[in-house]
Amino acid sequence: MELNDFEALFGEAKVDTSAGVRTFLFQVHAPDKTEVRVDVTDFMSMTFGAVRSVQQLDDMRDEIGIGGSWSEFLEYLVNSIKFGDVKLVLEGQSTSDGPSSARLIAHKAKGMPRISISMARLSGSAAKEAMARLSLDMFKTYKSNHKLLVEEQEGRHQLTKMLSAEQEKRKNLQKQLDALLYTKRHKSQNIHDNLTSDNSSVTTLHNAPDKQPDQNPSPIKATKRVVPAHRRSKVRGALLQDTEDD
Repeated sequence: MELNDFEALFGEAKVDTSAGVRTFLFQVHAPDKTEVRVDVTDFMSMTFGAVRSVQQLDDMRDEIGIGGSWSEFLEYLVNSIKFGDVKLVLEGQSTSDGPSSARLIAHKAKGMPRISISMARLSGSAAKEAMARLSLDMFKTYKSNHKLLVEEQEGRHQLTKMLSAEQEKRKNLQKQLDALLYTKRHKSQNIHDNLTSDNSSVTTLHNAPDKQPDQNPSPIKATKRVVPAHRRSKVRGALLQDTEDD
């Protein structure tokens, strides 16, 4: 990481004063990529500022005792201010307007080195410029983040539309597939029924007797009818015929 990659950092620092807890806003940024500027203000009566060159930052690195490369030191500085516990300590000889200096302390985690930046009290036009700079830069950052958010939401909306279209397409394809499978099952069932019917017919023919009964059987001869005795003609006597003489 280099100062060219250093994005403006904004945050809130609280400090205990005789009047109670007071809230300050701070900005840490690299305006011309050769130095780091720190502005802290309560937008009322106290504004502090500091500028650190690359050489001064390197000296801070040695004083804090952070090893590793320059890039690793900058990453630690950014992470401490961005994610750590940031406090403002008011110090210096107090005047009627308040303390003459302050120290911004960023502590990433317990047991880790602390980033400490001393700042001088700003007044007059310098204080107004610092407050205006912080406000404008914060607004620019807000607009940039808002634009990214809108683009992200628009992208999400487009993805949602694409997903809905794909789901609808998938649903239609599933319907077509179900219809096709139903048609195939219906045809298969018909084929099965036809085969079953054919097999049944073949089985019936196979089990039938070899000789088929005569369709027109010959009439059965009737048994000679015996006339009842009471209906027979009575023979009243023997019929005598002439015979030749002996």
